[in-house]
Amino acid sequence: MADRSHPHTAPVYVVGGGPGGLATAAALGERGVRAVVLERSDAVGASWRRTYDHLRLHTTRRLSGLPGLPIPRSCGRWVSRDDLVGYLERYTEHHGLDVVTGVEVSRVDRAEDGSGWLLHATGGRRLSSPAVVVATGLHHTPLLPEWPGADGFTGELRHAADYRAPDPYRDRDVLVVGAGSTGTEIAVALAGAGAARVRLAVRTVPHLVRRSAAGCSAQRAAVLTRRLPRRAADRAARTLNRALLPDLSGYGLPRPATGPYTGHRTGAGPVPEAGLAAAVAAGRVEIVPAVESFEGGAVVLADDSRIGPEAVIAATGYRCALDGLVGHLGVLDEHGHPLVHGPRTLGSAPGLHFTGFSRPVSGTLRELGLDARRIARALAHRPAPARPAPAR
Repeated sequence: MADRSHPHTAPVYVVGGGPGGLATAAALGERGVRAVVLERSDAVGASWRRTYDHLRLHTTRRLSGLPGLPIPRSCGRWVSRDDLVGYLERYTEHHGLDVVTGVEVSRVDRAEDGSGWLLHATGGRRLSSPAVVVATGLHHTPLLPEWPGADGFTGELRHAADYRAPDPYRDRDVLVVGAGSTGTEIAVALAGAGAARVRLAVRTVPHLVRRSAAGCSAQRAAVLTRRLPRRAADRAARTLNRALLPDLSGYGLPRPATGPYTGHRTGAGPVPEAGLAAAVAAGRVEIVPAVESFEGGAVVLADDSRIGPEAVIAATGYRCALDGLVGHLGVLDEHGHPLVHGPRTLGSAPGLHFTGFSRPVSGTLRELGLDARRIARALAHRPAPARPAPAR
């Protein structure tokens, strides 16, 4: 039974109502720590609601549930976007979470009396808390490269965040930029839905992996091998991939020089294959070099060739966009990512936690759940901040 006598009187504010924020609030509640989730949109799971219609998790249902409520078996092994959103809504209700929507936190400051944190939020709100958990995640703000000439492109140029379904691209010539999981999935979907031509611009060769082999998911394999030495894990993964995936070097997609676990450390982690190999081998998706610039209706590629797609979909990632929120506190690295994560906090910022700012090979949702429990444990055992004695 949760201990309701915890000394924190003000709530712990959790910034962000996605899976990480909801899981952390639920874990805090189980330990008797009151948590209030502040979500800038009008519903939980906003970033998932904005994803494309045909998205399915690459992690299994069993390893993607959050603490205290498994994802129902009716959702199948690979959970769809709509089923995940429904699950997050049920998760909120099941745990009785205190979620306030339509409230955006713009800045977090140290409290003037040294007793915790002051949050500046929508409508001039000033919220005090002994601890804050930032759970706005990696997919906060779409990142569109500043390609020379892009403003004058006469075709359609949009970020993948604005892509919903392949049907509007039927019979059209489309270039997808970026060979991560989003870009490869969109390219395969476009090819399967009747696009006249689909090209995929690749700068960094992806570490393609089968989502499942012989009944064992890639996620389960990552969990089992995560504590192996990196070279050993890479060797095992590359051997398996050679057996399961064709060599696409002749189509412009060679095997990466490094293994997926080494690549993950440098930001080029495993990419679930999701039909790309077959689409490339059949000529339905063509691999081209990276985009360098635009010239009118043409796209200039890294080999100085020019192509003329009608539409360009940029699957070029997102920014955390934490600078305005906490950048002045000295808690971010040169890339704008938190210096510490999960239960750890900096000595200069006690009680300020971050979750959801990594891409673990063992599955984001699984790690968010583990992170939530660790953060809750740390906060439940943290003494309430002492307030300065009044002046006499």
